[in-house]
Amino acid sequence: MLSTTHAPSLLVPPVAASLPELGFPKRVHLLGAGGAGVSGLGRILAARGVKVSGHDRARSPMLAALGELDLAITLGESTREHLPADAELVVRSAAIGIDDPQVAAARARGIPVWKYAEAVGRLAPVGRTLAVSGTHGKTGSSWMLWHALEGIGGRLRAPVTGALVGGTCRRLRTNALAGHKGGLFCVEACEYDRSFLQLAPQGAIVTNVEEDHLDYYGTFGAIKEAFARFADRVAADGLLVLGRDVPAEVEHAARATVWRMGRELEVELLGETRGAFRARLLGPGWATPPFQLTIPGHFSVENAALALALAIGISARRARVEPGSLVAAAAQGVERFAGVERRFEPWGSVGEVHVVHDYAHHPTEVRVTLEAARRAFPRVPLYVLFQPHQHSRTARFLEDFAEALRQADHVVVADVYGARAHQDGDWRAGAAELVLALKRRGVAAQEGGDPSSSALCFADALPAAAAAFVLGAGDIERVKGELLARLAARRPR
Repeated sequence: MLSTTHAPSLLVPPVAASLPELGFPKRVHLLGAGGAGVSGLGRILAARGVKVSGHDRARSPMLAALGELDLAITLGESTREHLPADAELVVRSAAIGIDDPQVAAARARGIPVWKYAEAVGRLAPVGRTLAVSGTHGKTGSSWMLWHALEGIGGRLRAPVTGALVGGTCRRLRTNALAGHKGGLFCVEACEYDRSFLQLAPQGAIVTNVEEDHLDYYGTFGAIKEAFARFADRVAADGLLVLGRDVPAEVEHAARATVWRMGRELEVELLGETRGAFRARLLGPGWATPPFQLTIPGHFSVENAALALALAIGISARRARVEPGSLVAAAAQGVERFAGVERRFEPWGSVGEVHVVHDYAHHPTEVRVTLEAARRAFPRVPLYVLFQPHQHSRTARFLEDFAEALRQADHVVVADVYGARAHQDGDWRAGAAELVLALKRRGVAAQEGGDPSSSALCFADALPAAAAAFVLGAGDIERVKGELLARLAARRPR
């Protein structure tokens, strides 16, 4: 059990909403409770008066955070006995199959079993949901949208905005906020398993559309078709904000008003400090004052622009005011955004070695992260510890990963994190193949083995001064302690 007594966080305010309005029974059990999304769902349901329990196979920081809310969480291999006798609904993450013993037990007892995406669709309030989708940048854009709305909310004295995001906001120390009754609700809308088609948002962002999750979609055409269907689900009287490279067929499917980067929206770059940009956004008949981001990278400016545009556009419509009256408050809100855990997250410095972790697990994400790293740490060599995510993704994008990683001076490749390994089929590649592809490009690269062994190998390879980036969406984040300890132990007295 992970249950501990802890005062409910003030960051998750209770909401005066009856359970019938919420659309959930009084007793909900979560499977995969430590997942980025499911843990946030549990946090919101608990804040709204639902009795929540959960189960997961292993410990995680998000699971521990649920335990701090005094929720009953069990660990280990799933068994029928883990399902509480009083459960009225089971919600399972996408990683939990229908053959799970608790799923089978629930069905045998006539208890409804929902996928996480279905639960989010029922949680998201009609007419007040703002959804952030795209192949990359969803998490950061979602929290920047929330911060922009927070700024505007102070200006308009609007109800506190809720949020359900697949990553922990560093400033708020949470991945979910219940919000206040009548307020807007920001949700990260994932395309995997076509989950985002459970939503019918009032406003939405599509950051970009690229090939990914091909283990599920099969072709890029199927991915574009899914995003087009998502665009069609945005309310006709709503607003859809698109990144500059989103395919035309996505825009053509929309019924809502569309603002696109490079057309209705333009960014002016005004300066740069260690890779973090100062900029302003020009929209249809309005412009923000200059705003300074604290997180590095060109991609962060684009994400901030999309978030600002949706926050300003939707809020102006709801309050029936001119967008120009909200731009300063929105920009001030975005300036308060301090980043997301596992996204360009500083782990600390040991001497002149600066260690940073990022969730990057797609070639585009790796490329833009390392581009930002070069700007943030311009005068030291760049070393990378990379954990590939899925054998099929590694195989399909092997050469693209090698091209993205060639920006580094030295790369240690850990064993593949085999999420959804049963779906990889014949598309399989691992550390050995990626190291070979890097060496063909003249990059110093080596296999590291399991995460712990890779971390020690990485630490020993680092020079006295370096930018050390740990990349991957699997369990590579768990090496933080031993990596920093190894670096500290090797420092000269």
